[in-house]
Parts: sequence; structure tokens; C-alpha cells
Amino acid sequence: MSADIRKIAVWVEETLQEAGRPVSPASRKAVAVAVIRNPFAGRYVEDLNALMEAGEDLGALLGRRCVEALGIAPDQVQSYGKAAMVGEAGELEHAAAILHPKLGAPLRRAVGGGAALVPSSKKMGGPGQVLDVPLGHKRAAYVRSHFDAIEVRLNDSPRSGEIMVAVAVTDSGRPLARVGGLSHDGVEGTDGLR
Repeated sequence: MSADIRKIAVWVEETLQEAGRPVSPASRKAVAVAVIRNPFAGRYVEDLNALMEAGEDLGALLGRRCVEALGIAPDQVQSYGKAAMVGEAGELEHAAAILHPKLGAPLRRAVGGGAALVPSSKKMGGPGQVLDVPLGHKRAAYVRSHFDAIEVRLNDSPRSGEIMVAVAVTDSGRPLARVGGLSHDGVEGTDGLR
């Protein structure tokens, strides 16, 4: 593992009722978070390749942990997302280096493929601050029922010289989704859009 990991946290959110109605099957989201040392905290560095390599390793690790937490086969994953929060001694570009060039491919392998872009967010923050992880259908961006998010918060992370990296996956869309559009069952999954 190229990342210096201080902590990993994994949990599942399961919605059984919404608006007084049962959700069946339950809507389930898993999120896995790694808190890593930021090797570039406090200084400007032109070459961010070390963070890109860390992103590649974290995409595989965190994606696998999410699938295991849901107790499903990788091809049963329906949506995914990623996010990173840098501590105050870092810069936003450090989060971008982890998330964009290399994290996506190993995440897709961990979740049984995916033609759609992996939605992402990045921010700067401190311990206990909320990081929103956006979610979108893994095979088709236009599946409205899967536009969603999950919050992550760790009381001691990220510290000034750390980065908190999160991956989330689901085995369903939003509870009681009913805003129309392309359905999960109607996805072709060839172009990442439909």
C-alpha cells in the first residue's frame, strides 16, 4: 500500500422506512473511509504522483471494503461515488490527485465494472467536519433514482497533515424514488450515459 493509513472506518446505512412507508427491499449504502498522511502537507510540490498512486491503491481497498460490508457480489453494486477532504496544511489539488487520475479504474474493478463517471467531491476541512460523498449509477449517468449522497464524519479526522478519502457504493437507488427518467432495469450501460 502506497498510502500511510492511520485509520479505516466502514459502515452501512440501511433505510427500512421512508415517509411512513416501508422500503422493500431496503435501500442500502456502504461507505469506507481511509485517513492517510498527506506527504505534501505544508509545502507546494509540483509532482503529485505519490498521491495519484495512493488513490489507485485506495480505490481498490475501499471499493472492496464497501462490497464486503453490503455482503453482495461486486456485480450487484448499482451506484458509486468518491470524495476527499484535506486538512488545513494541504491543498485542494491534493484531494484531486487522489480522486481523479487513478482511483476510478480499481474502484470499477472492485464493484464489477461501471461505464459512468464516478461522481466526486473534494474540500478542505478539519476534524469532525462533514464530507458529502455524491452517488450516481455505475453504468448510466441518467438514472435519476440513483442521484444521491451519503455523509461521512470522523471526530478526529482529518488532522492538519492528513487527507480523509471516502468511497461509497449502494445496492439500490433512493428509497421510494419517483421522479421518472431512466430506470435501473432500463440501463444499456454502453456509453456511461444511458
